[in-house]
Amino acid sequence: MLKILIPTIMLIPAALIVNGKWLWPSTLLYSTLIALASLTWLKNLNETGWSLINPYMATDPLSTPLLVLTCWLLPLAILASQAHMASEPMTRQRTYIILLTSLQIFLTMAFGATEIIMFYVMFEATLIPTLILITRWGNQTERLNAGTYFLFYTLAGSLPLLVALLWLQNNTGSLSLLTLQFSDPLELKNITHKMWWAGCILAFLVKMPLYGMHLWLPKAHVEAPIAGSMILAAVLLKLGGYGMMRILLLLQPLTKEMCYPFIVLALWGVIMTGCVCLRQTDLKSLIAYSSVAHMGLVIAGILIQTPWGFTGALILMIAHGLTSSALFCLANTNYERLHSRTLMLARGLQMALPLMTGWWFIASLANLALPPLINLMGELMIITALFNWSPWTLILTGVGTLISAIYSLYMFLMSQRGSLPTHITALEPSHSREHLLLALHLMPLLLLTLKPELIWGWSI
Repeated sequence: MLKILIPTIMLIPAALIVNGKWLWPSTLLYSTLIALASLTWLKNLNETGWSLINPYMATDPLSTPLLVLTCWLLPLAILASQAHMASEPMTRQRTYIILLTSLQIFLTMAFGATEIIMFYVMFEATLIPTLILITRWGNQTERLNAGTYFLFYTLAGSLPLLVALLWLQNNTGSLSLLTLQFSDPLELKNITHKMWWAGCILAFLVKMPLYGMHLWLPKAHVEAPIAGSMILAAVLLKLGGYGMMRILLLLQPLTKEMCYPFIVLALWGVIMTGCVCLRQTDLKSLIAYSSVAHMGLVIAGILIQTPWGFTGALILMIAHGLTSSALFCLANTNYERLHSRTLMLARGLQMALPLMTGWWFIASLANLALPPLINLMGELMIITALFNWSPWTLILTGVGTLISAIYSLYMFLMSQRGSLPTHITALEPSHSREHLLLALHLMPLLLLTLKPELIWGWSI
């Protein structure tokens, strides 16, 4: 664990002292080496599940894929930000890279923590760099409003979690994930225990986000700079899913009674946010709402607590991380050329940027879960687990999947097909940097199709 964490921490002084001319290439190379080193975590031969263990941090098959995804995204975020940060003063460029690095440090410590309180502290710490990225480097005047929504939704959700964790510490004497699994099951019967259950789960449902608690997400995504959107979609939403998987194992008897309204809300949210996507005019907003729809499936898969549900949720989280991040990168390439995110103003780009259309096509198909991609594997496992739990869920998941296919194709056809609008007179050609960026998003997605056991966790 330290072989990744210490080099990541050292990236901060490196970003401060390196010559301005070499700032972006050197940090990119350094973070790429860290990302490649993190791939060694996937080779877990330990029979107990836990490996690289020390008193505070460890990895297991559930946290490893998310840790690798976190490390993989830092070089991609640096690569994506290079063009639009080039005109900024050098101090701000350095600050930007330091914020991205500190986000990676907090996320690595959150996913690797064996103490739940340490996980909670790191879960909250990710707020600070993300908030600064949104409010300082956001595109529009609404960015302060978006930052406020993001801050208060997350804080209001996670304060009950802190109280719940302190109560758990009092009752069990430990908050270590290594020992909690061997402690006696909690006797949870009365109304106070039910409130405690809700307190434990609320922070993660806001972070995912569950439909109804999702209003901060489209605002934050639309206003955030490209690196902020990428990390927010790809990793920060997954903190909620990871936390739910960890904590639900401790709330075992109550979840069976308490999960019904949340599952219904999550599945209803898949349909509702899908319908919202069909009416979107803003490209980034469309991709953000599609994230809420996919996370609804993940929440439902986790809450029914079957091995298939857990596995499907983890696979879909990783697949969504790569796909959604790639779509935000594509939206950013459009924005850098057209200075507008409105779908109506960016038609027929296939005529001008044919190779970029290829990336759009693959990313859109991944978003609608085309076979044999792991997006489909994750969705199918969750849908099967839900159908086994209650056949009625098939109606909601079926309609949700259909709408997902419709808005993904709508997004592709609106932005790529047709004739170029007359106001587009000269477009900058696509760069090798952009093609490399998209290849590094979509190649892992295609390669994981061949070896999905790397990311299906400890459930099967």
